[in-house]
Amino acid sequence: MKILITGANGLLGQHLVQELLHQQFTVLATSKGPNRLPFEPSEQFRYRSLDITDELNLEKVMEEERPDVIVHAASMTQVDECEKNTELCEKVNVYGTTQLLVDAEAFSKYIIYVSTDFVFDGLNGLYREDDDLRPVNFYGFTKMQAEAIMHTSEIPWAIVRTCLVYGNPLQGTRSNIVNWVRESLQEGESIKVVSDQMRTPTYVGDLAKGLVEMIKRRSTGIYHLSGKEQLTPYQMALKTADHFSLDKSLITEVTADTFTQPAKRPPRTGFDISKAEKDLDYKPMTFEEGLQQMGETGIA
Repeated sequence: MKILITGANGLLGQHLVQELLHQQFTVLATSKGPNRLPFEPSEQFRYRSLDITDELNLEKVMEEERPDVIVHAASMTQVDECEKNTELCEKVNVYGTTQLLVDAEAFSKYIIYVSTDFVFDGLNGLYREDDDLRPVNFYGFTKMQAEAIMHTSEIPWAIVRTCLVYGNPLQGTRSNIVNWVRESLQEGESIKVVSDQMRTPTYVGDLAKGLVEMIKRRSTGIYHLSGKEQLTPYQMALKTADHFSLDKSLITEVTADTFTQPAKRPPRTGFDISKAEKDLDYKPMTFEEGLQQMGETGIA
């Protein structure tokens, strides 16, 4: 079975490729630009550069490859950049998803779309899969639009919403909250971390395994895959400092209005994951267990 992944150079994409290869799937990893994955080309693994907004090249790749399954993880996720450059955000997150689905319907059999907790307003978390969508920023709005597009799919589809993914990159990619806190404190830098927002942080390895389980079961519909614990970023920072024996006095507790940010953040998101626990036997790590896993695998 051939699995095509968009956004394979990102944190989730890297770990998903690794998990799929571990479970003996054939993987076509795609992402914008050169390959940043630490795997050698083989019968089981190949990489192709792919910009999902390039309609002609997208169709060419899909027609040539004809993957059995697509996991669409490519997205413009920088929330403030999306607010400042709405045209590009919409082009990547909405137009790119639309074009990918058109080609998926022609050349594939099943598609999973990776979405976000930012489709919710953050007033009533923990959120279930059927709760109303009310994004408070443009990034969340485009992800909501892309979800609506997936609902029109003529092939079996699933939407996976996740929340504040953390973990070690296998090879250079953007940082995440745990690595940012750890690296800042190791360098003796003072950091300000908000305590008036809540999330259910997701260890990237759990998310990758959950997605592979969905591929195996051909799960359809919407699933929430995240951690179970609802924590503030400030609590996460303190736990990170404790776990790695770093100086907590460098961490200052602040509220979100301390920062001037173009995009509003939903205050209290995070997920009720009981559906995934029941249907997929999904068992995420605690935040401390995720930190332990990161310590064992090392910072890339």
